[in-house]
Amino acid sequence: MIDELRLWIRSHPRTVDTVLAVVLCAVTLVSTTMERPPHIHQWPPLPAVTVAVLSSGVLLARRRRPRLTAIATTACGAALGAMGPTLGYQFGSTLVGTTMAALASLAWRTDQRTTGRYTAAGALTLLTASAVWAPDGTRFQSEQVGLVGFVLLAAAVADSTRSRRDHLAAVEARAELAERTREDEARHRVGAERMRIARELHDVVAHHITLAHAQAATADHLLSTHPDQAHDAMRQLTPTLVSALNELRATVGLLRHSGHDDSPEPAPGLARLPALLASFERAGLSVHLTSDGVAQPLPPGLDLTAYRIVQEALTNVTKHAGTSTVSVHLAYADRLLTLTVSDNGPRRTSTNAVAGYGLIGMRERVQAAGGRLRAQPKERHGFEVVAELPLDASHPHPTGLPLIDHEDRP
Repeated sequence: MIDELRLWIRSHPRTVDTVLAVVLCAVTLVSTTMERPPHIHQWPPLPAVTVAVLSSGVLLARRRRPRLTAIATTACGAALGAMGPTLGYQFGSTLVGTTMAALASLAWRTDQRTTGRYTAAGALTLLTASAVWAPDGTRFQSEQVGLVGFVLLAAAVADSTRSRRDHLAAVEARAELAERTREDEARHRVGAERMRIARELHDVVAHHITLAHAQAATADHLLSTHPDQAHDAMRQLTPTLVSALNELRATVGLLRHSGHDDSPEPAPGLARLPALLASFERAGLSVHLTSDGVAQPLPPGLDLTAYRIVQEALTNVTKHAGTSTVSVHLAYADRLLTLTVSDNGPRRTSTNAVAGYGLIGMRERVQAAGGRLRAQPKERHGFEVVAELPLDASHPHPTGLPLIDHEDRP
């Protein structure tokens, strides 16, 4: 019932204002015309009726002009108080109902500081009017003190209600922001996980499909002229496809891993680098591996990143370089591992090198590890990929520079 009444009040503001103005005007008129003094011949007293009607009419503007309404109704209340001794009625709280309503509306629609100023000024004005024009020379009576108390109480109650409304609105806004932030964070995590899955699947599929394509193309080329060599190439195709299926199965199993049991197979790392290079050599690519410094055990995430970078760089050489030789160099420093994959094939632009998502995936992996990546054509011929990975995750790249991408340089 109460909720329905509140809903009706909110949906009919003009009707509510009109009813309130009429009721307060009636209360004021009754208070000024209840008794007719012997010396008053014109009854009801027209000046008091005029001021009461004017005060109630001004109250209709309390939503649009709350400050002006408070000033006007306070002036009308003071005028009624000044006419009281002459017209034979007592100046009390029933004569300033419109003032109390105006101050309450002001407190509801403005801040606490504005409410305090206007309420203090209004109460002081009414108290002064009741004291200056008090009958029989008396200055202060209990009715006058009660008048001021009612005015202050109306503004205080409205201000307290507004403060509670603002507090609830702030709480709801914070809750909505927190919910929206959680949703954004969840979407961000889902997006990051999708990118991670896409990188893993791309690296696995692209590597093995490229090798299988190279071996199949070699077998097709040799089939008519050198059938024995073609047969050898076809024999290498089956292990390549089996390896592709096994690694794809391991990758999918790792992505499905819930964390409550042992992972089906550990993620690949640099320990598998000889097997990786051997697979490329079976496809006709001669890989020369060198290293500097003392090899150090790598964290699993960094170990996987290093392995995938070498794998993708060699895949790009097989697809785009047009050469049969490539060098892979590992340089271990105090806090830095530098991977360099370089070929001497025909000069190719960045467009040739990034026809797919290979370099994009490498950049994302290196950036996630806090390192740097340089992928660019060499000065005369060939292409070079250099990845610098910090060995300590708490210490990013020593230069403090963000990931650098030179792939668009000529």
